[in-house]
Amino acid sequence: MSFWNPNIAPDHEPHKVMIARDDLVDGSRDGRIVPIKIYYPVSHALSRLPVVLWSHGLGGGRDGAAFLGRFLAAHGYAVVHVQHAGTDLGLWQGKPGHPWDAIRKAVIPYETVVDRYRDIPFILDSLPGWIESHPEVGAHMDISRMGMSGHSFGANTTQIMAGQLFGKESLSQLYEPRFKAGITYSPVATSCRLAPEKDIYGAIKIPLFHMTGTADDSPLDDSSYKKRLAVFEQSGEPDQHLLVLKDGDHMVFAGSRGKLAENPKRHLHENIIKIASLAFWDAYLRQDPAAKDWLAGGGFADWIGGEGSYAHRPASVP
Repeated sequence: MSFWNPNIAPDHEPHKVMIARDDLVDGSRDGRIVPIKIYYPVSHALSRLPVVLWSHGLGGGRDGAAFLGRFLAAHGYAVVHVQHAGTDLGLWQGKPGHPWDAIRKAVIPYETVVDRYRDIPFILDSLPGWIESHPEVGAHMDISRMGMSGHSFGANTTQIMAGQLFGKESLSQLYEPRFKAGITYSPVATSCRLAPEKDIYGAIKIPLFHMTGTADDSPLDDSSYKKRLAVFEQSGEPDQHLLVLKDGDHMVFAGSRGKLAENPKRHLHENIIKIASLAFWDAYLRQDPAAKDWLAGGGFADWIGGEGSYAHRPASVP
């Protein structure tokens, strides 16, 4: 099966990838530290790289989903992995027992959740200055073409940046118009009871690609992956994509296993995730019509065959 670009293959990384790390400090929030890790390609032939942000799940960190960050960077993207204090690996590091047990017992204050959301606009506000002071990376970053993504709690963070409503006592919105599109790996069904789901998700304003799997049950309450489909089904922005991997589990999108047993399809699923992600970003951040046609026109569905199902709600119906 040919891809939209003849130079693409799931296990091929055409450009050497470098990594930059930094800790950004938000003076407006009592010096809150927001660690970042940037994957970027080393090639003078590549310039004006689209920028993709990635947000980790509960108990994760900026080192998660390295397989995906490296692959996208090798194909001409700057990928910024963001770490969120209060919902990161600090929930379990240094504590007895398995990390997932500590994570399940954690009580996350609402203010900590909102701080997590606010980390993303802070990063966006900080990027121009960071780029100027780090020309070896920043000289090639094009912040006029940015996408947002994340796994689990990071998918929820992506949904919020896309415009989804949230709130504890009243509804709020933190829609971030600097993002052109987004990917939710294990999208999160809302627990907000302040409005119907169709209104909560109806506030989403950008194209999203939702990826889940038939074994993607919640590690916190064991709820079925089917609950995740509501974000795709009820989004207010009609241009939505959905991939459901056959036997795909929750942690395959994070590049780790947690308490889950080894999945014999892990490598296969990671390859599908990499190609699907690259096609989506090429279509929406590079405005590549061949990528969009391959993704939504049947090429992607043919390629994955019986290993998953793909659906697209187009932006407009002829």
